Amino acid sequence: MSGIPKCPQCGSEYAYEDGGMYVCPECAHEWPQDAAAGADEARVVRDSNGNTLQDGDTVTVIKDLKVKGSSLVVKVGTKVKNIRLVEGDHDIDCKIDGIGQMGLKSEFVRKM
Repeated sequence: MSGIPKCPQCGSEYAYEDGGMYVCPECAHEWPQDAAAGADEARVVRDSNGNTLQDGDTVTVIKDLKVKGSSLVVKVGTKVKNIRLVEGDHDIDCKIDGIGQMGLKSEFVRKM
């Protein structure tokens, strides 16, 4: 498996070929083989101050955020450890103590 790249979505090293596509067994992400060359460096996620974020960083919330569908609120200054960057509108996937799994927008956090 030395020639097969890591999954661009979750970083898994267990991706495999399936026809003209690569498939990740952990997150079920599929991507074409010809697009695998430069996909890793294309996306840069920045916090509210312009600092570059990476998987595993610790961030703090800079604004009270209401949790949709619930009466819970993520308060200013809440520390979020071990973030994971994902594609989409909410580009940070994390777990917050007392609330659980959440998606956050990078514009509402600051890198610690």
